Order: sequence, then C-alpha cells, then structure tokens
Amino acid sequence: MEHPAELSVHSFLRKAIDGKSSMSQEIIEGVCKDIHAALDKQFNSGPRDKFKLRMSNVGRPKCQLWFEKNNPETDILKPTSFMINMLIGDLVEAIFKGLLRASDVEFDDNDRVTLELEGGAEVSGEYDMVLDGAVDDVKSASPWSYTNKFIDVETLAAGDSFGYVSQLIGYAHAAGKNVGGWWVVNKGNGEFKYVPAASVDKDAVLGNIQDTHNYIANDEPFERCFTAEPETYRGKPSGNMKLSKQCGFCSHKKKCWPGLQPLPSKVYKGGKTPPTVEYVSLNKEY
Repeated sequence: MEHPAELSVHSFLRKAIDGKSSMSQEIIEGVCKDIHAALDKQFNSGPRDKFKLRMSNVGRPKCQLWFEKNNPETDILKPTSFMINMLIGDLVEAIFKGLLRASDVEFDDNDRVTLELEGGAEVSGEYDMVLDGAVDDVKSASPWSYTNKFIDVETLAAGDSFGYVSQLIGYAHAAGKNVGGWWVVNKGNGEFKYVPAASVDKDAVLGNIQDTHNYIANDEPFERCFTAEPETYRGKPSGNMKLSKQCGFCSHKKKCWPGLQPLPSKVYKGGKTPPTVEYVSLNKEY
C-alpha cells in the first residue's frame, strides 16, 4: 500500500511533466540551501573526530565497531567515488524534501536528538524528518538494493550491515515520536517508494543498541559477528570457504580474516570473465 505522501509526489511530478505544476522560488531556495550545507559539511568540516558511537553507526556489526575504536588503521582505502556517493545521498535528500513541499506534504525538518541509555550513556544523531508524527529517513539506494534489500523492514533487517533499522528506531525513541520508515530513491532510474518500519520489534532493537554500547564501552575482547560461507556451484559445495556478504563492505576485513584472497572464482564454468570471490580458505584441489 502506497503512503499518501507518495501519491502526492507522483501526482505533482505527473503534472510537472505535463507542464501543469511548478515549484515556488521559496522551495527552490530551500533545496539550494540544503545542498550548500551538504557541500560545506562534506568538504570543509575537516577530519572526523575520534571514534564514538553515533546513531548512524550504532546498528553496524559490533566487530566492525570494535576495529574502528581499537584498531582503526586499514589498508583498504575508500575509493574517491565514496565522496560522490555521499554527495548523491545528500542531494537526493534535499531534492526529495523539496518535492514533498511542492506536493503540499507537511513535515517537520531534520533535528538533532540524543538517545539515553542505561548508566547515563548517550548516543546522538540527526534524523531527516517527522511526517504524520513519525520519524522518517531518506535513503538513496543502488538499483540492486532498491529491488532486493528495501523490500520491507523484515528483509532489510535480515542483512542490515549499515544499521539502518537501529538508526531509525533510535531516532524515533529519542525524539519521543512514532517509528515511520524510509523514503528510498533508486539512484539508477529515479524510482522512489516508502518502506514502513512500524512493524519492527522496537524493544528488541533498543536492546541491541544497549548491548552494542556495553560491548564497545567496556572494551570487550574482539569477537567476529559472522562466519565464513561455503562456496557452492549449482548446489554442489566446492570445499572452499568465502567471505560472508555482511563482511564484504567492511574496511577491516583483511585484519579480521588474515588469509583473505580475492581471486577469480574457482568454480565458475561460464564463458564470461569469472567473477571475483573473496576466499577465506581453499580446498587443497584448488
């Protein structure tokens, strides 16, 4: 079921395509102001401060956060495209909010909040908007993520390596608002949709946030959150073990898995270039 605001934006865009609607100068200037702030933040805010738990990272795997606090150096450099992707996310948020306003959708803009945990601990962050009394986030997504990940909150939570669910629940609880969902924009073709998160187990997520804080704050020993996965080809195991999908984007995977080898697939039989597989261990016959 589509969100009412989603229908309003579609209606506005259809009229704009037909030359029957316009965007006010006030809204345009607001979008430009948000983009200006995003550029200034990305390029002129200097190096990030020392590691701390934030609403934007508290839902990430605890093993990744452990490295970021205790052993942050990595030989996996972020590609220069990382900055462009960050900027695309900022641009998408600014433009989508402009579209909501032009569609006469009323919402409260971003605000900074602090989540209070047990023992006087705090985790802070800034949510994107409050719409109909619920906290929403705006996300830009790759075509694959849009189709395969942002299906519903259950699918997202099952492979939430970026901690989006914890981030949203933390924002809502800290703000004293209802849990809304995600406005997701496909970076590949401009499609957008609303993915509600109201069905999520809020208490369980808040409990995970508390557990993550305790693990990091108490300097617990390092422990991997994920195991290697067996490689298969057409349902048959090869005996090789490969990195799990959750670990693929982690900047610390080489330290976590010292024997990691990115190699052409050992089992691919097709006529194209074999895909690269990150192997943790290889069967002797390979």
